[in-house]
Amino acid sequence: MAEISKTYTPSEVEQRWYQRWLDDKCFEADPARVSDKRPAYSIVIPPPNVTGILTLGHVLNNTIQDILARRARMLGKEVLWLPGTDHAGIATQNVVERELRKAGAMKHRDDLGREALVNKIWEWKDKYGGIILQQLRALGASCDWSRTRFTMDEHYSKCISKVFVDLYKKGFIYRGKRMVNWCPAALTALSDEEVEMKEQKGFLYYFKVEVVEEPGTWLTIATTRPETIPGDTAVAVNPKDERYAHLIGKHIRRPLPVENQAPLPIVGDEHVDFEFGTGVLKVTPAHDKADYEIGLRHKLPIIDIMQPNGVMNELAGKDLAGVERFEARKKAVAILTEIAAMVKEEPHTNNVGYSERGGVPIEPRLSEQWFLKYPSQKESRDVVASGEMKFFPDRWAKVYDHWMGNLQDWCISRQVWWGHQVPVWYHKSIHPEILSKPTSEWASYGDKIHVGVEPPADPENWVQDNDVFDTWFSSWLWPFATMGWNMDGEQDDKNATLKAFYPTTDLVTGPDIIFFWVARMIMAGFEWMGELPFKNVYFTGIIRDKQGRKLSKSLGNSPDPLDLIASYGADALRFGTMKSAPLGADIVYDEKNVELGRNFCTKLWNAVRFRQMQQPQDGASATEQEINPEYLSNDDKWILLRLNAAIREVSAALEEYRFSDATAALYRFFWSEYCDWYVEASKAILQGEDALRKANTLAVIDFVLGNTLRLFHPFLPFITEELWHGMGFNEDMPENQGGKSIMFAPWPKPLDEDELAHFGILPEDEQAAANKYETVNLGRNLRSTYNIASNKRVRFVLKPNTTLTEADIEVLRILLNAEPLHAESNYTAPKGTPTALTPLGELFLPLEGLIDVDAERQRVTKELTKAQAELEKVRAKLADENFAKKVPAKVLDEHKQREADWAAQLEKLKGMLEALG
Repeated sequence: MAEISKTYTPSEVEQRWYQRWLDDKCFEADPARVSDKRPAYSIVIPPPNVTGILTLGHVLNNTIQDILARRARMLGKEVLWLPGTDHAGIATQNVVERELRKAGAMKHRDDLGREALVNKIWEWKDKYGGIILQQLRALGASCDWSRTRFTMDEHYSKCISKVFVDLYKKGFIYRGKRMVNWCPAALTALSDEEVEMKEQKGFLYYFKVEVVEEPGTWLTIATTRPETIPGDTAVAVNPKDERYAHLIGKHIRRPLPVENQAPLPIVGDEHVDFEFGTGVLKVTPAHDKADYEIGLRHKLPIIDIMQPNGVMNELAGKDLAGVERFEARKKAVAILTEIAAMVKEEPHTNNVGYSERGGVPIEPRLSEQWFLKYPSQKESRDVVASGEMKFFPDRWAKVYDHWMGNLQDWCISRQVWWGHQVPVWYHKSIHPEILSKPTSEWASYGDKIHVGVEPPADPENWVQDNDVFDTWFSSWLWPFATMGWNMDGEQDDKNATLKAFYPTTDLVTGPDIIFFWVARMIMAGFEWMGELPFKNVYFTGIIRDKQGRKLSKSLGNSPDPLDLIASYGADALRFGTMKSAPLGADIVYDEKNVELGRNFCTKLWNAVRFRQMQQPQDGASATEQEINPEYLSNDDKWILLRLNAAIREVSAALEEYRFSDATAALYRFFWSEYCDWYVEASKAILQGEDALRKANTLAVIDFVLGNTLRLFHPFLPFITEELWHGMGFNEDMPENQGGKSIMFAPWPKPLDEDELAHFGILPEDEQAAANKYETVNLGRNLRSTYNIASNKRVRFVLKPNTTLTEADIEVLRILLNAEPLHAESNYTAPKGTPTALTPLGELFLPLEGLIDVDAERQRVTKELTKAQAELEKVRAKLADENFAKKVPAKVLDEHKQREADWAAQLEKLKGMLEALG
């Protein structure tokens, strides 16, 4: 055994071991090693954005993945944990554009042009894009870094183009003019899933319009967006609304623009809500999804009054043209007031869609976009419904199924420049007229349109489609495109990685991207691989602060994980995070949990050092010590049974993805059962003179520590590796079973029936030890009752009701901190001596010389008086019929519990007073 240093220094240990793991290629997967005896385990990392830096959310997600990967290695599997990053089209372009504007290199992207801007983004990516992957190493992530992928790698990009061409030929992809979510900041379309609904306080504006055919008849309309009135092409009422049905077919005069107060038809449409506003709806087909549908039903004209950047155009009228949309709102209200059309405005709270990336309210906008009809829907829905693919927690299966049953075509095009450009080329002779034609009419253009992975042979005569794909259109291929898939069936058979590791085993992700990513990956898996992409999906919770707010930089409530690692160590952060992360539930972040993780690591370190401080037998390594059943005490047998229970409990929890339950079991076993009870009890032998029993106790300790370090390794990789080698557990192990690294040591198995029989371990042995520990607890309670410090040695007397060995008595003495402990069958205690009835007999704590009896009597009398008063007070309340009838049942139960607690306290104090004489 190498000597373990007095204190644990995480930073030194973590850096040294991580580099050693890398040098020894411990994380690298080899498909050639996969066999029936060494099955594959694979997991692909949810690729973080290249703009990303490590957050506590990443800590949670990647710690879980690392636990799964490390345990799989210990179970003898060939493990591929494949890392990589996502190009994050909109987010990355926003970051680089912002930096370029700040540096004065451009005012608008058009100043640079597409090629120059994309080159700048590549430069930024090469410099900063790998930061988060480097940071994951500090966490201990055991990814196969040799296989790191990027969604814009050349091979991956070709996969995206091939998939588009394949779907286009199958008729799943089309181009058309549709109402989409538009981000005025990023100047691109967004999918519904990229829109975040936020509650917003605003106003409901009421304005009046006159019925053209009935001068003097006015209708009042309520709207949250008066700036869009110039784009109105009708007003709608519900045909079942008796107030307005007779007006259907007539017209009103639109108040804005003032210079063009056009007459608009009054249409009847059952979409109109009787209850909202006044029951009269302004219809703006170009700027509202529901209005657009009404417009289609009634063949209404469409007037787009807004530029892509959210500034009003000339169709909004001379007063609003050139004005930003929210300023235009104020100006429109002022104009309506000026022309006496404004009736009133009142506060109104509603949900407004925000661009997730741009951070601004989205605009519904009519735009030519590429759309996808989802493929392989039935298989993807059935695989979860049947349970073949399992979700953890399983409640997400219902959410998934609901979404799959209500699919809308996916807008896959984006109007940014960073990303995979749509592989469609238009001959210059038909461009740009073709862009306004739906794809259903493209056949007539013959060979003037080229859809393919490679550009046309004469690219100088062609114009490529300007759009790029939605980022998620690339990442839905992640489980297989990262493993070398190329849509060539013959070559697929030769791809050893794909053949060995697909489908993957687990996916760990957040429920917020169940539709963005998980559902789409499932569909892609069935469409191109003919099977599911992963067998289990674990959905993490969201980390929140103590006020329930999601951690974010903008709120300033999100600590830097690297600072926490520097202060406490990576193992401490991992353990603290997992201990507070129930299956799929949100997590309340508290730095105290990380402190708890550090304290736990310190406890583990000190426990191993304690073992080293006991002299090793004949210089043998820890693994050479054999347990001799003849010398096992009931304490030894107890800890072996508790270890067995911990192995079963932790293994079952991990099989069911209950990571917090696993950490709680580890914590309880090691801190309480091993350190607090067994190690202290073992001192009775270790401090004795019996060399054989001492050697046997050390062998038990080594056995427990060897198994414990392996149980802890997936959670605490660094400290367990250091202690594994420090204890010499690696010395007699084959290289691939723990000789090189603990990460390849076999996962612990509980003792089987033959082994239990060999050691002579019976259920009554566990009970015998448990009886001792219960006796100690009761003795410690006697100390506490009389305010006697736990570190003060005091006399105890045990009047046993069973036969106890000298070793048992010595264990009790040490654990009670008794000096002395007398076992006297015929002991007669002086009247009033504090006594506890224990499983081993009566335990007495003689008080002579321990306390100031007069002072203690006064203290107890004072507490007794208080308890009596409190008991009378609560009983008086409970006796009051009015109180019992009026208060909620919960309050009544609380008072009844209070009565029981004070009554028990009173009896205890009476007993103490009697003992004091």
